[in-house]
Amino acid sequence: MRVSIVLVSPARPENVGAAARAMKTMGFSDLRIVDSEAHRQESARWVAHGSGDIIDNAAVYPTLAAALADVDFTIATTARSRAKFHYYATPAELVPLLEEKSQWMSHAALVFGREDSGLTNDELALADILTGVPMVADYPSLNLGQAVMVYCYQLASLMQQRHEPAVAHGEAQLKALRLRARSLLDKLEVADDVKLADWLDQRLGLFEQRDTAMLHRLLHDIEKNSQNKTLP
Repeated sequence: MRVSIVLVSPARPENVGAAARAMKTMGFSDLRIVDSEAHRQESARWVAHGSGDIIDNAAVYPTLAAALADVDFTIATTARSRAKFHYYATPAELVPLLEEKSQWMSHAALVFGREDSGLTNDELALADILTGVPMVADYPSLNLGQAVMVYCYQLASLMQQRHEPAVAHGEAQLKALRLRARSLLDKLEVADDVKLADWLDQRLGLFEQRDTAMLHRLLHDIEKNSQNKTLP
């Protein structure tokens, strides 16, 4: 599975250099940067120390949505209070999750937020699943470069694996399911039930391919039955 590392509005070029160095050390190469030119500063290359090719080849996007346009599965990192987003995986738990996803998807992205404020709620909503690093300290102390290294180290084994997608166009199933579920909530006039909508939206990223296919089938039957009941 191809895994892109996405940095959203990094402010310090040294952090971008450290992230590039961590990526190359662990076998990652696709760096994407959102709304920042920090990687173009000389201090970024100095800290990268031999990973200048990662910085040179970094793609820059105006928004996170644009950076994720070709991505099948998005993981967003967060260290903030998870009052709203209850379901998230540790770095270790991402490994079996992505191993399963690699059987029917080809491209994942791991998103890191701003050094001072992380990702906004709208940006977190673009993710299929959230992840956080469990820490003993009450105050999070990982900087951006360290966080990228933790995840790249944990996920390095995935870069050595080669999988053929088990289902043709399987990578579109999860996105289609998410849109279908939201549409059904609207039709049933329960979309305003925030807890229900959030729960469903966040749990879908944990589904395996068979679960996703079965839920598509269930939603299809619900849609078909509801249409038949509205006919005169």
